[in-house]
Amino acid sequence: MQEKRDKNQKFQKFLCRNFFTKNSTGQIWVETVIYTLIALIMIGAILAFAVPKVSEVKDKTTIEQSINLIKDINEVIISVVQGGLGNKRIIEVNVKRGELLIDGKNEEINFTIETDYVYSEPDKQITLGNVNAITERTGGTYKVTLNSEYGYDIKYDGDSDGIKTLTQSTTPYKLSIENKDKNSAGKIIVEINLI
Repeated sequence: MQEKRDKNQKFQKFLCRNFFTKNSTGQIWVETVIYTLIALIMIGAILAFAVPKVSEVKDKTTIEQSINLIKDINEVIISVVQGGLGNKRIIEVNVKRGELLIDGKNEEINFTIETDYVYSEPDKQITLGNVNAITERTGGTYKVTLNSEYGYDIKYDGDSDGIKTLTQSTTPYKLSIENKDKNSAGKIIVEINLI
């Protein structure tokens, strides 16, 4: 009888050591995989929310910096005009995203950016000092245009109809802005050149 008990105890120890140990190792791996999947799902959910928000904040910052850029250009133009004939200033223009358009034909400077960020109510123009802003829906995104019009004869590179588009660049552009006298209609000529 004792011998039978000893065999039973040995068999139970064998089972505990081999069967349950192998099972618990397998269970640990299953738990690890499940926890890893849960963690990946959580990270994916956070990224799905955070990435668009970060992109919106970057676009908003770019638009606000571009408004300040256009205002700076306006101040230089006014300074050159008030300084009289031959007055010239150089300004650095940083275009990190979007496009800056110097339009001699329409006497204006525009900044345009394609974005997911809705800067203002779509299709309604708002005025920010001497800069006008409009947000337009284009497909699944928005096009934000900042515009500043002038009562001067704006020329790019000596041409009244000259148009220059400055695209995004890692280095700033240098613009020369000069008062070049008056045209035949009595408008002050402001010539803008890329240096």
